Amino acid sequence: MLITKPKDSREIESYFEKRVFVFKCYGCREVYFPEQEINKFVEERAKSISGIAEVDYLCNESFSKIYIEKNAHVIRNSDVIVVFSCGVGSQVISKLMENNIVVPGCDTCYLNGFQGLTVLDCDCNQCGECYLNYTGGICPITSCAKNLLNGPCGGAKNNKCEVNPEVDCGWIAIYERLMKINKEKILVENKIFVRNFEKIIKGK
Repeated sequence: MLITKPKDSREIESYFEKRVFVFKCYGCREVYFPEQEINKFVEERAKSISGIAEVDYLCNESFSKIYIEKNAHVIRNSDVIVVFSCGVGSQVISKLMENNIVVPGCDTCYLNGFQGLTVLDCDCNQCGECYLNYTGGICPITSCAKNLLNGPCGGAKNNKCEVNPEVDCGWIAIYERLMKINKEKILVENKIFVRNFEKIIKGK
């Protein structure tokens, strides 16, 4: 179970200038899912939205695949997919739709204690400010052993991590994903990230 909050509208507003398909995940609402705020945000941009899928537990890949297949005809006519969920849900949709532009509509905040749901392939560090919209839906914190935010360390060999040679380099995976969606230029557009640890400690 994770706690989420809507991203600052200025961060994702530009995506709604195109045709948007929306995923909304209600799986962890018993902890906190800002349903009313998200619904209001989506309703105010209804003219840009081609379709909406409301799902419980986007982190379940098999479950999410069914919803993707069900809405495939609408998604094909969309330019961007915006996912209102925790970082895990956004990563799962991005993984299943790696040729599409997938961006998170929420940030995921730190929550003490056992989260209640174990996901196998994707992880969320609950850092309070999600970078997935800049990194092709692959988390640079959980996919990089050094938690680097501004590119690879330079120690990767044969696409493998310097720290653990059995693991793929997260930043190479990010670059390859961005290449697939023709967004690799985003990495040289002065997107220099500085991690705000206060958001992790205080959940703000």
